[in-house]
Amino acid sequence: MTLAIVGMVLAAVPLVAGGPRPGAEARAAAIEIASALRQTRSEAIAGFRSETFILDIERGVYRAGSIRPEAALPEGMEFSLYTARSELEDENTGRIRFFPDGSATGGRVTLASGGHSYVVAVDWLTGAVGLEQ
Repeated sequence: MTLAIVGMVLAAVPLVAGGPRPGAEARAAAIEIASALRQTRSEAIAGFRSETFILDIERGVYRAGSIRPEAALPEGMEFSLYTARSELEDENTGRIRFFPDGSATGGRVTLASGGHSYVVAVDWLTGAVGLEQ
């Protein structure tokens, strides 16, 4: 019994002492953005209308679809957006548009922090959202 308790305490020490793993925050942010893009695609399909994911790097916010409020981008990270020229509002704001058939204008959001970077890519033909390191 005592050995089991000592084992659990020793197993927890690296988690407390080590802090977060390098790149964990960037990965979590990339997963959040990928989820928001997938939700936007689902809204477009379910609502039989175009929906947009809007990223405003200067203000540090994004909006996924038309029914969700703006959400803040995680602080301390670098973001960039690559999208169709027709979907750019200015040098800091742009959209990735999803259509009722599930396709999209395509594009990618790149996140970087602490030497780690992730790319959330949207395929223009299928609208599929993928996450790459």
